[in-house]
Formats: sequence, structure tokens, C-alpha cells
Amino acid sequence: MVDLRSDTLTRPTPGMRQAMAEAEVGDDVYGEDPTVNALEAEVAALFGHEAALFAPTGSMANQIALQLLVPPGEELLCDADAHVVTYEMGAAGAYGGISSRTWSPVGAQLDPDVVAAMIRPAGYHAVPTRAVAVEQTHNRGGGGVVPLEALRTLRRITDDAGVALHCDGARIWHAAVADDVPLTGYGALFDTLSVCLSKGLGAPVGSLVVGSAERIARGRDVRKRMGGGMRQVGVLAAAGRYALRHHLDRLAVDHARAARLAETVAPFGVLATPVRTNIVALDLTKFPLDAPALAAAARADGVLVSVLGPRSARLVTHLDLTDADVDRAGEVLTRALRH
Repeated sequence: MVDLRSDTLTRPTPGMRQAMAEAEVGDDVYGEDPTVNALEAEVAALFGHEAALFAPTGSMANQIALQLLVPPGEELLCDADAHVVTYEMGAAGAYGGISSRTWSPVGAQLDPDVVAAMIRPAGYHAVPTRAVAVEQTHNRGGGGVVPLEALRTLRRITDDAGVALHCDGARIWHAAVADDVPLTGYGALFDTLSVCLSKGLGAPVGSLVVGSAERIARGRDVRKRMGGGMRQVGVLAAAGRYALRHHLDRLAVDHARAARLAETVAPFGVLATPVRTNIVALDLTKFPLDAPALAAAARADGVLVSVLGPRSARLVTHLDLTDADVDRAGEVLTRALRH
């Protein structure tokens, strides 16, 4: 099978497995795992922040960050398709007591003026806005990249309003490669970031919260409260360190392969958004075949695609694919769309 459902499906490479097997470990709850400590220091430095915190999942990393920024009963703003309110099981409200309000989904086409108009100050018994969350790259926005200038404008707006800015940077590595923006350039714009090692970079598990030393110290308590205290987890941190050293620069290959897939399906009029990174979003609203039928036809021919809704599907390129896999997937999808 050629699996295009997600870039989370990759398996550790032989070099990564060796790094995991040889990792020096200790008890991370005591702060004594040297490999975890090294990973946290390295990722914090990549983004120009003081500290970072290793978490088992991207959802937990996001929710730790949000609890650090928004007190219970106060408000987070984000877009209606954001991962933090779409795919994290209502955790902001369930665990953080956080109220959320959203702007209409526009993917990566962020309009800072829309966000500015939504910010509510404290007083008059209104729920005050305490943070804004931005997703980079934008998953449901087809892997789109929020432009750097839009983020800079939003940072000025949130600074003026005294509101924090969080980045759900699960695939921020892709944005940095696509737009040639240094990670420190993104890091300087956000109070907190969550960054994922298992999407695109090929690690088997793990994300990090990035922020100030004071926030990350509090984040350790939040992580423990959420059941995220881990022990000899250096074996997983070693995979993340290996991924950063060996798999970051090659993301451009995934982008090129996604562009090839997009070119293949473009004549059928099903591209939902321009392809910028490793995600090809398909909109089948005006097409005779719906998403489940397309997925079934592709599966029968040896290709797996992700169904996001009755008329929405997604193709994702990743580390485990070859050029031959991408060519085969293009042929299979062409046959399915023709029928």
C-alpha cells in the first residue's frame, strides 16, 4: 500500500532506531533524563526561547500552552478549523476551563484585522480575551503557510491589547522550509509554541512546548496533572534529536512530491487550495465521486487517502514514500477520478 493518509504514519529509520537503542536515560519526572534535557534545550534554542518541555502528544503540548496563557473562565480566540478546537476533544474547556471563540475558517489566509475586532477587554461582565492561537502550517487549510507579515501584524495587535499569542506549530518545520523563514523568526513572534516531532520529521512520538523559563516551569506541573509525567523517556527524545538532525532539511522533498500529486489531480478541478507544503487537500463538492467513494476506489488499487468529510479528502506526503510511490499514487488517483 502507498499510504497518503498522514505524515504521522512513518516508522523510525534504522539510524533513528539505533539512536533510540543507545540513548542515555534517567527519570524525567525528576528532571534527570539527559537525553530529554538535551532535546528540550536544543528545541528552545532553535526558536530563540528560554526553555522547552517534552510532551507525549501534540494535543497535550497545545493544551499545556493554552493553560499557561488563559486562566479558567477566560477566552481563547482561534479559527473555526483550528486543531485546538477541532481535533483535541474539547480539552481546552474540559481541562483548562477555557472559553473559546472562533473566526470563520480561512485556512492560512489570516486577516489580522478580523482578529483585532474580536478581542474583548476585561470589564462589563464580558469574558476577556487572554490569548490568540494560530496554526502553522494549517492542517485543514491544506498545509497552507500563514504569511510572516500577517503574523507580525497580529503580534503588534496582541501586544497592544495585552493578549498572548500561541502557535500550534505541529508542522512549523514545513513553513520554515517553504517560506525560507528561520525558526527563530517564528519563535520571536509567539509567547508559546507547540512543535511536533512525529509529523513530517518521522519520530515515532513526541511534541514540545516552547516558551519562557517561568512558563515552562509551570508547564511541568500542568503536564503532570494531565498524566504526562514520563520516566525513562530518553529513548523517545533520542528519536526526536535524530529527526531534527537528519530529517528537517529534506522536507523540501515532501513538498515537491505533494506538488507533483497536485499537478496530477488538478485537471479534474478538485484541488481545494494551492499546495504549499506536504498536504494536498481535495474538494469534491462539484465532482460526481464523493470522498468515501474515492478512498474506496484508491484503496482497492493500493493507495490510502484520508477522508475528512463527505466531499473532502486529503493526501499527505512523508518520509516513508519514494518517487515511485508518488507516481503510482498519481496513476491510481487519475483512474479513480476518471471513473
